[in-house]
Amino acid sequence: MATGLGGALLNGALRFADRTDWIARPLNRYMIGKTVSVARYRPHPLSTVHDYPSWRGLTDTAYSGRHLKPAPARSQPPVEAVQALFRRRTTTPRLCPKSTCLFPAFAQYLTDGFIRTETDDTIPDRLKRTTSNHEIDLCPLYGRTREQTDALRLRSATPGERGRLRSQMIDGEEYAPFLYKDGQRDPAFDVLDKPLGLQRPGGPDDPTAPDPERRDTIFAFGGDRANASPQVAMINTLLLREHNRLAGEIETAHPDWDDDRVFETARNTVIVIFIKIVVEEYINHISPMPFHFRADPKAVWRADWNRPNWITTEFSLLYRWHALVPDAFVWSEKVVPLAEILMDNTHLLKGGIAGLARDLSAQPAWEIAPHNTADALLHIEAASILQGRECDLASYAEYRDYVDLPRPRSFADITSDAETAAELKALYGKPENVEFYPGLFMEDRMPNSPLPSLIMRMVAVDAFSQALPNPLLSEHVFKEPTFSKPGWTAINETKTLGDLVKRNTPGGSGADIYMTRRDWQEED
Repeated sequence: MATGLGGALLNGALRFADRTDWIARPLNRYMIGKTVSVARYRPHPLSTVHDYPSWRGLTDTAYSGRHLKPAPARSQPPVEAVQALFRRRTTTPRLCPKSTCLFPAFAQYLTDGFIRTETDDTIPDRLKRTTSNHEIDLCPLYGRTREQTDALRLRSATPGERGRLRSQMIDGEEYAPFLYKDGQRDPAFDVLDKPLGLQRPGGPDDPTAPDPERRDTIFAFGGDRANASPQVAMINTLLLREHNRLAGEIETAHPDWDDDRVFETARNTVIVIFIKIVVEEYINHISPMPFHFRADPKAVWRADWNRPNWITTEFSLLYRWHALVPDAFVWSEKVVPLAEILMDNTHLLKGGIAGLARDLSAQPAWEIAPHNTADALLHIEAASILQGRECDLASYAEYRDYVDLPRPRSFADITSDAETAAELKALYGKPENVEFYPGLFMEDRMPNSPLPSLIMRMVAVDAFSQALPNPLLSEHVFKEPTFSKPGWTAINETKTLGDLVKRNTPGGSGADIYMTRRDWQEED
């Protein structure tokens, strides 16, 4: 947000435009285009295949793309020393003045669908590879492959069941089926990816593995990360309910449609609804401006940056917002340590979607800042530092220059925290030597945003350029027949997660479901 007299006039003009539709629509297209244009348009000349352009590097999407060419560092401080920059100094965390805990929950769900670093340690160059489809396709709900989608579908020609995803009812609420049955993995879901985080001594499919209660609450989801925490499972469950609700409405409106057409139409609709929430709630929460972006497909129809998606290795790292996540959650007035909620859906089953979403909305997130990551997540910070080195990413300063931000001339240009600036100097000697990943998270948070400046600039570039070129939003597809009348109505009536909670939970209300704290006040 701009400051001073000129800034006040600009902010006033943006607020006026935000309320005036005939001004807001063209301004929205202009501002989205301006945001995306700070970086090079795809296709990028390099990926993580080679450090020079090659046909394989330009076409093999099992590898990540690159914004900047690799730049191996001559010497780097020990990972443990860099990791210490993230470790909390005091028992009192810094809280984000803008975000609730619903914000990092949604961010995790969103990115787990398309930022998917390869996890198989037996594969060479694992950290340079990805299992992503490179689209916002809701693969945590529908699966990454056709075989996985088929396993998750009910597949019924019976009236009243067409087009649905498999589900079960528990205490009057709808959930996905459980992945385990009688202590064994249900063979109906053998084609699904094994959930990450369930690997323990004895193996994830061994009935003697520890913690059977936690294992037996794992849902049969399309994504291997969708059971990572109850809040992530909550969002996937909410979308499952929306799919099945829409399938019912679509089948009623088109009783002559078969199971496949009802399913595909509901799927089309839910993906676009999700993209709308990404832009109109999530990105607007991130943005420091008093103007609200619209998920207007016309913004991309004639845009030069409307190109096929390909997730970059930089994008996979800059989205690791672990500092936002508190070391304990307050659910149903009970404090639950972070370490106790991982891979444990009992909290969702006990509290229900509406209750869990309300509790997340009532609790402030932590702030992305130096020395503010919960102890339970510090190992991921170390792994991320290693991944940046494995991929030979250019320096933090190079990336600031790439997106038209000034290079740091001193460590004080990176952070206003004098102690952190001194630590950076001791580790790197010069500001230009600071690595990409730690540099991202040592920066000060931008006023009126939960994010530091370089993260926000790069997230905005990739978020708009990844979300809006979706095939379902293209000029010749984004029409009512693609979604049916019930689907088209749902798309136009949805802006927030609260809208989904309202129509998919018993007595649900979206009024108390939000990413932005109710006590947030604009910063000067």
